[in-house]
Amino acid sequence: MTDEIRNRFDAAARTIQDTGRVLAGEIARAVELIVESYRGSGGVLLFGNGGSAADAQHIAGELVGRFLKERRALRAVALTADAAVLTSLANDYGYEAVFARQIEALGRGGDVAIAISTSGNSPNVLAGLAKARELGMATIALTGAGGGACAALADVLLAVPETSTPRIQQAQQVIYHVLCEMVERDACSEESSSR
Repeated sequence: MTDEIRNRFDAAARTIQDTGRVLAGEIARAVELIVESYRGSGGVLLFGNGGSAADAQHIAGELVGRFLKERRALRAVALTADAAVLTSLANDYGYEAVFARQIEALGRGGDVAIAISTSGNSPNVLAGLAKARELGMATIALTGAGGGACAALADVLLAVPETSTPRIQQAQQVIYHVLCEMVERDACSEESSSR
């Protein structure tokens, strides 16, 4: 069993290394989009299903609170966090509309939509990305290999080069921690230099 456990860690490490090598440029583009939004008084709306919903909330918490340093709060909303809104939308409009409807209500041009989906094919995630584009928001998708149907709707596609769901999710966590660190550093750079 210990060999199996070590093998799992080795596989995760390989996926994370491959992801960093393949996606560093795209991650930098994603950071630029988010920082540009914050500098223009915009914000970030995040969404996904299941574990990806939890990741959306995790990222929002890091941005609104802090990641590594004290700084102003950054506007970020996880569209997965309000059970009353989610269930009313699912009941009235169907589950496919739960993110698109919230983006219609909360999003505006200049904001960034971040969709998280290991398959890249979740209908409600696709609908959310489509609505964000319609409103003039920048779109970022965190997916597995190839990006699925999200690829066509993302200004920046962060497709982990892997097909195993656990490996994709492990690499996505590293991606969003790097995003949070770089965004925090760059979006709040003026305030630290003015102190």
